[in-house]
Amino acid sequence: MAIRLYKLAVALGVFIVSAPAFSHGHHSHGKPLTEVEQKAANGVFDDANVQNRTLSDWDGVWQSVYPLLQSGKLDPVFQKKADADKTKTFAEIKDYYHKGYATDIEMIGIEDGIVEFHRNNETTSCKYDYDGYKILTYKSGKKGVRYLFECKDPESKAPKYIQFSDHIIAPRKSSHFHIFMGNDSQQSLLNEMENWPTYYPYQLSSEEVVEEMMSH
Repeated sequence: MAIRLYKLAVALGVFIVSAPAFSHGHHSHGKPLTEVEQKAANGVFDDANVQNRTLSDWDGVWQSVYPLLQSGKLDPVFQKKADADKTKTFAEIKDYYHKGYATDIEMIGIEDGIVEFHRNNETTSCKYDYDGYKILTYKSGKKGVRYLFECKDPESKAPKYIQFSDHIIAPRKSSHFHIFMGNDSQQSLLNEMENWPTYYPYQLSSEEVVEEMMSH
């Protein structure tokens, strides 16, 4: 059964209280990161340390950060990146993230193996089955892991294939994530490197999202 938006709104309070993945005040994301987890978050890890994860790691209600970029509220984040990387201008960095964050899916709800996508006034959903993970090595030499899921309901209008990337390589509640969505194949999504819609907990204000981004 699809998760209705009103149900998600009602459940939001539960997520705020119960989700160990996110405690904003102290930038805590559950138990402290181990050295292996910290290195993995920075794209450095041994393949042997990568583990399977369940969809419940992404349970919750999530907001797209693309509207925040469009409104200019993420400009302080991009300015900080420009100050740290003198090889790129503020405009170049913002353009990079504009392409990366671009999406028309404003909100995603995940519960009981079901993912619900909210686009304007339309809602699609499907129960997703785990399809393993893929380890990717980027041009920079850093690595990442994508966790793959598939919708096998032929009647669903939700994306057939989705992949999560959240800088985590083993079971742990996510605090934000990049998602890749499509209907062609998992491989075609693995080839996508320029568009990675990004989501943060729905209960966070725009100021809190900015603060979270600035702290990483």
